[in-house]
This record gives sequence, C-alpha cells and structure tokens, in this order.
Amino acid sequence: MTETPAPPAEARPGWRIDEGARADAIAEHDIETLRDDAALRRITDFAAALCGVPVSLVSIVEAERQTFLSRTGLDLSETPRETSFCAHAMLEDTIMVVPDATRDPRFADNPLVTEGLGIRFYAGVPLVREDGIPLGSLCVIDTVPRAGLTPLQRQGLAVLAADVLRRLGDSRSAAASRAAIGDSEGRFRTLADTMPQMVWSTQPDGFHDYYNARWYEFTGVPAGSTDGEGWNGVFHPEDQERAWAVWQRSLATGEPYQIEYRLRRYDGEYRWTLGRALPIYDANGAIVRWFGTCTDIHEGKLVREEREVVAQELSHRIKNIFAVISGLIGFSARAHPGFANVADDLRARVIALGRAHDFVRPHSAQSRPAAEQTSLQGLLTELFEPYQSRIAPRILVTGDDIVIDDRSATPLALLFHELATNATKYGALYNDDGTIRVHSRRAGDRVIIEWRESGGPIVAPPEKTGFGSQLIELSAVRQLAGTVAQRWESTGLEVEIMLPERSLSRV
Repeated sequence: MTETPAPPAEARPGWRIDEGARADAIAEHDIETLRDDAALRRITDFAAALCGVPVSLVSIVEAERQTFLSRTGLDLSETPRETSFCAHAMLEDTIMVVPDATRDPRFADNPLVTEGLGIRFYAGVPLVREDGIPLGSLCVIDTVPRAGLTPLQRQGLAVLAADVLRRLGDSRSAAASRAAIGDSEGRFRTLADTMPQMVWSTQPDGFHDYYNARWYEFTGVPAGSTDGEGWNGVFHPEDQERAWAVWQRSLATGEPYQIEYRLRRYDGEYRWTLGRALPIYDANGAIVRWFGTCTDIHEGKLVREEREVVAQELSHRIKNIFAVISGLIGFSARAHPGFANVADDLRARVIALGRAHDFVRPHSAQSRPAAEQTSLQGLLTELFEPYQSRIAPRILVTGDDIVIDDRSATPLALLFHELATNATKYGALYNDDGTIRVHSRRAGDRVIIEWRESGGPIVAPPEKTGFGSQLIELSAVRQLAGTVAQRWESTGLEVEIMLPERSLSRV
C-alpha cells in the first residue's frame, strides 16, 4: 500500500497556528502527572500491539521541547522542532505515515533517524482539541521500514487518539481518571474483539490473563480455561514442547516472540497458526506486559509447501540437465582428444553453474544448501566462478568481507547473478578484454558494494524497465531495505548498492 506524500508546510493551515494559544492550551493540562498515567499506558500498550511495533507513545510538542508520555525505556532524545516527527504529525488533517524515514527529506537530520534508535517507520495521529488547537500526537514507531497501516490499524489508532485527548482533558480529576481507565478498557476490548486475529496479553512473567472473542470462537474452549499456562494444551502435542521453549526464551530475554504451530480448532482440526508477541516496557526499561496475536495461516502454509515440492523438483531437473551436459562434454572430449583442454574448461563452468544455482533459487529450511555460505566474498566468488577465465580473473572481488546469513544469501545471489548475466550479454563480459571489479566496504552501520565494469562495449541505459531491473529492485530495496544507484559511464556500467549491515546477518 502506498501512502500519499504530505502536502508542503505552507499548504497546511496548521502551520500558521497561534503559538501563544497553544502554550496556554498546554498549560491547562497537568502534563507532568500524566508521565506514568495508567490510562495512557494502556492506550499506548494497545497501540503498539495493534500495529505490531515495539514502541508507542504520546508526545506533547511545546515551543522549545517535547514531552514524551507513556514512553518506553528507549533513549528518545529531544529533536529540533523542524525535524520532529510529532511536530509534523500534529499539524496533519489525518494520520501521518512515514514508511521509511531515511527517504523523507523532512527527517534527514533527525538524530533519532541518523543515530542511536534508527527510526525507519513512523505513524502519528494528531491530537487536536475541540477548539482546533493541536497538542501533539499519538504515535507508533519501528526500526524497520513498512508499507503503511491497514484500515483496521488506522481506525484503531483514531479511536485510541480520542481516548488520549479525553485523558488529557480529565487529567486534573481523579474520579475522571478512573472513568477514563474504565472507558479505555472497554474500548480496547471492543476494538480487539473486532480484529480478525486472535489477540491475547500476559503479565510480565508470561501469565496469560486476557484473550479476545476471536480466540474463544476459534478454539471453542470455555472462557478462562486457557488463562495462565492452560494455552499450551490447545497446541498440537508435537508442537507443545517447542512452543513452550520459544516462549520461555522470549520471557527470559525480552526478544519478540514468533513461531508457527498447529492450534486445535473448535471442531478438533489442528490448523497451522502464526503466533507473535511483543513486550511493552516502562520508563525504566522493565517489561510490564506482553501483547500477542495468533493468525490462521493454514491454507497459505499448505500452498507454500506445495510450491516448495514443485521448486525442489524443478531444481532437481535443472541440475540433472547440468549433469547431462557435463557428461556429453566428457563424451565428446574422449571422441576428440584435441578438444580435451577446452572440454575440461567448459565442464568446470557447467559444474560451477550448478553450484551457483543452489544460491540463486529461493530456499526453505529443508532445501537450503548444505555448504551454506556465511561470507559475502565467499558467496560472490562461488557465484562468479562460471564467468572466470583460466588465464586471468574477469571478475575481481575485493574489500571488506561481510558476514551474511540464509536470509540475505538468496537476494544477494539473485542481484549479482542478474548483473553478471547482463554483463555477459551487453557489458564487460561480452568480449575477451572486459573486466569487472566488485568492492565491498563498511560505512558506519551500512555496507556499500560497488560494481564497476571496464573494457567492454559502450552501454546505454535501457529504454524501458525490464524484469532484470525489477529483480534488482526486489532484491536490494524490498528484501534487504537498501538502495541501488546505476550509472552508465563511457567506460562501462557502475552500480552502487548500499545495504544496512543488520539486513545481511542476524549476528
């Protein structure tokens, strides 16, 4: 889903607000007493769980500073008004969504983006009083980019923002505070019950104390029967020990909980389900609650398994073709001894193509190559072997070696396989004189990989975007959250690929 860019500042009436009136409005609210307010804590906890993000908070934007309410233990330093997410969000007419803050010039100098926390995704609901004066925003934050918000998440955040405004208006009344807590609780439950997923929450020690209506509809169990540790009983017997171990690890480390397991439906059928949960922290960094969801993925998982069987069969046949070609080359070499040297070289290239094929095609945990590459240079060296010459290297790999894992190996292989193939068709590998230099280096928390061709024919930008360009975009940008810049120089194609190092390896 694509978000509509925000209009220029001068086009939004909110930017011409009376700052004096805003200051008076903020002074009417007892902001300091709301820093650890129970009602606001419930609101932001639910906002984070609703959107599947680690952080949600309320920001009151004053003239010279921001006041963060219901904040987590994260280091949310003050940011200049002109680069503040919440200062922009509070002046919008609807929810402001920033899919990737590193690509939004408004926040290019925001230290929460460029340093420390590394915010990538932000969504903020403006908190505007009935008299039209904006106070700040209710926002959700993530350190990875996202496409946007679902309609349900947008609706839910709007409801929660109304609760925040009500709580701000009631901040001086203890009786009103209790009423706000009760009202918010009712709204949370109403919203949770309308969600298509099963929603649950636990105390810090993992004791389950809430499930929404969807959980009871799906499982058919009596209300309250799965509180505490009773939830494990509705899992498939073969999945119970594994699910319990993963949950205990999350409780011990604070890591987000995610696992696929089979959950017993009300009719006795076990359905594949995706379970996720995020911890919610207090101002001191202690976990105060876990919010989780269960999503029925049964049909999708069966489809993926069927596709995996087909992919393995197709891969097996392709590798058989490589083996047949290699055998035919050997047979021809025996029949024509003078062809032996060329045949050996050609057979080695075919075998190398078969090895490279293992990295280029997508893999599941079952089909992943046994000789798994954990080194960027190792992967590239193996991938480029079919294109090398026995006389001198045609593709030279240099620079910093980077640790990679199974998540990044396939998109990297697809990306560089596409570049090498294009170089063979049109670029530096088209003739006998061209060479390619692939150089990788670290730049802070990012990895820059440079591809430079030379010695080949003069190349020009393609007239239209083809499948290869889309494949490069999919691999580097969408899967690895990076950027790709291509320059068609007179000496040959130059490509600069910039990737977050954390997208290459979990280490």
